[in-house]
Amino acid sequence: MSRTDITHPTSAPAPVVSAKPVVLPAPGRGEDLQVRVSAPATGGDLPVIVFSHGFGWSMNGYAPLADFWAAHGFAVVQPTHLDSRTLALPADDPRTPRIWRFRVEDVQRVIDGLDLLESATPGLAGRLDHRRIAVAGHSWGAQTVSMLLGARVLDADGIPGEDLSDPRVTAGVLLALPGRGDDLTPFAAEHLPFMRPSFDTMTAPALIVAGDRDDSALSTRGPDWFTDPYVLSPGDKSLLTLFGAEHSLGGIPGHEVAETTDESPERVALLQGLTWAYLRSAVTPGDPAWQAARSALAADPAPLGSLESKM
Repeated sequence: MSRTDITHPTSAPAPVVSAKPVVLPAPGRGEDLQVRVSAPATGGDLPVIVFSHGFGWSMNGYAPLADFWAAHGFAVVQPTHLDSRTLALPADDPRTPRIWRFRVEDVQRVIDGLDLLESATPGLAGRLDHRRIAVAGHSWGAQTVSMLLGARVLDADGIPGEDLSDPRVTAGVLLALPGRGDDLTPFAAEHLPFMRPSFDTMTAPALIVAGDRDDSALSTRGPDWFTDPYVLSPGDKSLLTLFGAEHSLGGIPGHEVAETTDESPERVALLQGLTWAYLRSAVTPGDPAWQAARSALAADPAPLGSLESKM
């Protein structure tokens, strides 16, 4: 058995059914919200993961994670945010300065519209468990969903903005989430003012994933910038540091895509299993998957990453 196998589900993957675009009305957004819904073909009481894509992507990205989670018992909903290349929003569009906020509202709209998504997706009606909701995201998408976990955006005077946390969200997986705004480059600080997070109130449980070779052009620091969300947030948190991983963490946006500069199927497989185990136990109290995965990683003589946790 390989070291990635030992952190994976023991059950065989189920056939997955996906539907797209499923459309949610979005007054005030400029256009309705299009999402992709993926779920195992059979079974009920499915917990839900709402996944927020990184800059420029869409509901069609991140198949290595979305398909894996769906094949192992989750319903995965992937909204297409306004920054998606598929929408080609002009830079001078009046919505551009608020896209970060529209992103958060997109995720909230998905949670609000689960009944509509169920009825509009063939074969899904009555199969979702609305009491078990998790969020996940990569890069800008991680910042988006962190807001629902309690993170807040600081204004120019360092005062936290509106609290957008959502009590319906049980936990989150934050993949390559940017760190403190104080460490932005001058260009990023000027053009990306929303990238000034406060993690002091991000109290909801979360697994934060960082690559130890993720050198961001937006930060004056090195890869440890991406560990800030773990270090600076209170409560039940875990930090998975992937060895040799850059911003795509081995290739989670997709197979053989241009953005992947550190392609590693083995690293992606490890991430699939660990994120699944974390989310499985987070939404199902008493489930042993996360503890089993942690123990397996700790016992690996040549691990692909390290894991630490705090309460």
